[in-house]
Amino acid sequence: MVKVEFLGPIGLEDIQIEAATLAELGVKLQEKEELKPWLANSAIAVNDTLVNDKNMTLKDGDKVSILPPVCGG
Repeated sequence: MVKVEFLGPIGLEDIQIEAATLAELGVKLQEKEELKPWLANSAIAVNDTLVNDKNMTLKDGDKVSILPPVCGG
């Protein structure tokens, strides 16, 4: 199981989910209608390190953070 946290304005509680890769996790998260608008534009971090490789293998206990774009001033 990996822990998924949704940061910023996404406003969802953390979840625990089974996924072997980031791509598999993405497919499972796309099933949640409220996440679809966020997933296309959000950065992803695994264990607090930004990643781009959707084929990255996830290990039991990893923390995946969904980081939506923000603007500020």
